[in-house]
Amino acid sequence: MMSRSFWTIVLCAGSIMGIAVGTRQGLGLFMTPISIDLGLGRETYALALGLMNLLWGLTSPVFGALSDRYGAGLIAAAGGLLYATGLAVMTLSGDGNQLLIGGTLIGLGLGGTGFSVLLGMASRAVAPEKRGAALGLVSMGGSIGQFLALPYTHFLLKGHGWSTSLLILAATALLMLPLVRGVSGRFAADDGSENQTMGEALRNAGSDRSFWLLNAGFFVCGFHLAFVLVHLPAYLDDLGFDTWVGATGLTLIGLCNIVGSYFCGVLGDWYSRKNLLSLLYVIRAGAFTLFLVMPPTVPTVMLFCCILGFLWLGTLPLTSGLVATMYGTKYMATLFGIVFVGHQLGGFLGAWLAGFIFDLYQSYDAMWWLSIALGLLSALLHWPIKEVRGPKTANA
Repeated sequence: MMSRSFWTIVLCAGSIMGIAVGTRQGLGLFMTPISIDLGLGRETYALALGLMNLLWGLTSPVFGALSDRYGAGLIAAAGGLLYATGLAVMTLSGDGNQLLIGGTLIGLGLGGTGFSVLLGMASRAVAPEKRGAALGLVSMGGSIGQFLALPYTHFLLKGHGWSTSLLILAATALLMLPLVRGVSGRFAADDGSENQTMGEALRNAGSDRSFWLLNAGFFVCGFHLAFVLVHLPAYLDDLGFDTWVGATGLTLIGLCNIVGSYFCGVLGDWYSRKNLLSLLYVIRAGAFTLFLVMPPTVPTVMLFCCILGFLWLGTLPLTSGLVATMYGTKYMATLFGIVFVGHQLGGFLGAWLAGFIFDLYQSYDAMWWLSIALGLLSALLHWPIKEVRGPKTANA
C-alpha cells in the first residue's frame, strides 16, 4: 500500500468532491433565470440537469474501472477539465441545445470527480477499521461544498447574472486540478480481494440478489436528491417566497449534512448498514409528508431542509461501505460505480419528471407524493439485503 497520511487522502478527496458536488448542487438556482431569459419552459433546463445526472451515473462504472486500474488522480484531473468546460458551454447563446451539451459535459466531469472514483480510492487507502470514518469524511466534503457553494452561487447570480456566474463557476471548478496529487497512484486492497480478477468481482456481485436490491434502493436516493436540488427553489418561488429562502434552504441541507454524512459513516462501523439505510428512507418519507401537509412558512421550510440535510449524503458511506464489505475493495470503485448508475437513473427521472409534471399540471404535488411512496419502497428493498461480513472473493 502506498504511504500517504489518512488526512492527506481524506482532505484532498473531500475537497475535490466538495467543489464538484457543491457546484452541482447550486445549479438548481439557475432554473428560473435561465428559463425566463431564454424564453424556455422549465422542462428544457430540467432535462439538461437530468442528462447531467444520467451521464454521471452511466460513466461512473467506466471511470471507476479506470481508477481501479490506473489510480484516481488521472481520472479526477480529466473529470475536472470536462466539468469546467461544461459550465462554460452552458453560457453560449442558442435555443437551449447548449444547455443540453453543457449538462452532458458536466455529467462526464462528475463521473471522474465524483463518488465512485473517490470513495473507491478511500476504501482501499485506509485500514478497514477506519473505513467507515474515511468514507463519511470524504462524503462530508460534498456537504461542505454544498454549504459553501450555494451562498457563493446565490451571491454571483445577484451580482453578475446567470451567464457570467456560470463562467466564474467554471474557473472555480479548475481548482480541482491541483488537488488530484493527493489522490493519485494506486492503493492495494488489504482485505483478501487483491488476487481477485475484475471478471470474478463482476460475476460475484451480478449473481447476488442483494447487489440488485442495493441498486434499486439507491435509485430512490437519486430520485429524491435531484428533485429537491433542481426544483425546490422554483417550488418555493411558486409559493411566493423570496429567492433567498430557496438558496438558504439548500444551504441548510448542506450544513446539516456535514454532520449527518460523517455520523452515518461512523454508525456504519458499529451497526448494520442495510438496517440504517432502511431507517433513513423511512425518515425521509416522513419528512416529505410533513413538508407537504404543514402550512408553508419560512420556519417549516428551514425545518424540512435541516431534517433532510441530516439524511442527505448519509446514504453514501453506508451504501459504499456495504459494497466494500460484501465484495472487497480491489474493484470497489467499479462495483460502486454500477450501483451509482441506479442512483443517477433515479436522479435523471427525478429532475426531468418533475419539470414535465409541472409544465403539464402547473404543480409539484404529484412529485411530492411519489417521493413519499418511493422512500417507503426503498426502506423495504434494503431490509432483506444479506450483509455478509468479509469480502466474497474467489481467492480470499
